[in-house]
Amino acid sequence: MSLRLEDIELIKRLKYKYWRCIDTGDIASLRDSLTEDMRVDYRGGTYRWQMTGREPILAAIAASFNSNGVGCHTGHHPEIDVLTDTTATGIWYLTDIFINLKEKVKTTGSALYRDKYVKVGGLWRIAESVYDRVYEQVETFTEPPNLTAHWLARVPPPAATGTR
Repeated sequence: MSLRLEDIELIKRLKYKYWRCIDTGDIASLRDSLTEDMRVDYRGGTYRWQMTGREPILAAIAASFNSNGVGCHTGHHPEIDVLTDTTATGIWYLTDIFINLKEKVKTTGSALYRDKYVKVGGLWRIAESVYDRVYEQVETFTEPPNLTAHWLARVPPPAATGTR
């Protein structure tokens, strides 16, 4: 068995960056993580989100991850296979929470991601991201949650630097 450990670690960092950029609304840094023709197909209990193309995907993410949204996406247990010098696949276990303050809905759950990665210009990028929910719980609320911190509602928004 030959493992390409450096590539596997770089792909892990890429996916971790993906979730961090989504939750912090760092669209500029997220752009660098995706191929131009990226494809998503996210299948939840109450939705199915299919889209192709980096710019439309980024616009849709920016429309959801703003001062009206609070998100926490964490990925676990990566199973990454480097197929060639420039292609790889990965399976990830997602745990997430998303609070839509405008629509007064909180969604929690988990999902299994199945991703495809390509190395472009020496850097790994996400080319395809598909998930199916393991479970999804959707709850409405009448009173807003007692948030004592809300990254995307900070004024002015924090600088997106990739560091803490």
